[in-house]
Amino acid sequence: MSTPSVTVPLFTAHNGFALPAIGLGTYGLNGEAGAAAVTTALGAGYRLVDSAFNYENEGSVGRGVADADVDRAQIIVTTKLPGRHHRTERARTSIEESRFRLGLDATDLHLIHWPNPSQDEYVQAWSALVDARSRGTVRQIGVSNFLPEHLERVERETGVRPVVNQIEVHPYFPQEDQLAYHRDRGIITEAWSPLGRGRELLEEPVIVEVAAAHGITAAQAVLAWHVARGTVAIPKAASLEHQISNLAAASVQLEDAEVAAISALGRPDGRLFDGDPRTHEES
Repeated sequence: MSTPSVTVPLFTAHNGFALPAIGLGTYGLNGEAGAAAVTTALGAGYRLVDSAFNYENEGSVGRGVADADVDRAQIIVTTKLPGRHHRTERARTSIEESRFRLGLDATDLHLIHWPNPSQDEYVQAWSALVDARSRGTVRQIGVSNFLPEHLERVERETGVRPVVNQIEVHPYFPQEDQLAYHRDRGIITEAWSPLGRGRELLEEPVIVEVAAAHGITAAQAVLAWHVARGTVAIPKAASLEHQISNLAAASVQLEDAEVAAISALGRPDGRLFDGDPRTHEES
């Protein structure tokens, strides 16, 4: 299968750091098959790969990056610090272990996976990331699943603002207020589970209609919605066919009315699981 060139928009943070609008999610991509999927995606034009300590696939991701015929300097490899490693010393060790597993001189983007507020150690974790960045073992630092109150606290206590916040965003949970908060502060929004993890969303009449109007798939319509809203989407795709299809959505331009119609699918109970950052605790 050919891999047509796609121009992928870049979204830029307050410090000039930029991410492509569509990256590769790797949750569930493990072992040799996972490594091969990463290599294939990079060959297809992806330049952002998202992993995490708790995905237990940093080795596969690193191998996939190493095997790709792509300049390493062009690739942004992301991983995440787990909740059980928030305390200062554990965080420092975890950051190094991730880098070693990935086989990289430096992690391009390292995030705190969840704030775990009842544990109340996420500022320690953030300080460890700030220190790793100052030592050059991590290039850029951010967070995941942080609410404004968490973002404000880490900046207030360390003087360093995250460049990225990776949160749940999809048409059933569009997160309008949080996205606006991020835009005002130059924080890039990344969307995990951007397609909602289910066929129900892709069969919504409004999404089917938008897809038909543009001659694209329903999944591409949702990914184009993310791009139009300035949100980086990181859908998982193991096959080259799906990888190419997802990346091609970056070039689709939706009308404002189409974006609004898809956003109107939002629900008060739109989360995929009980993942409220105020109460969710990740190990």
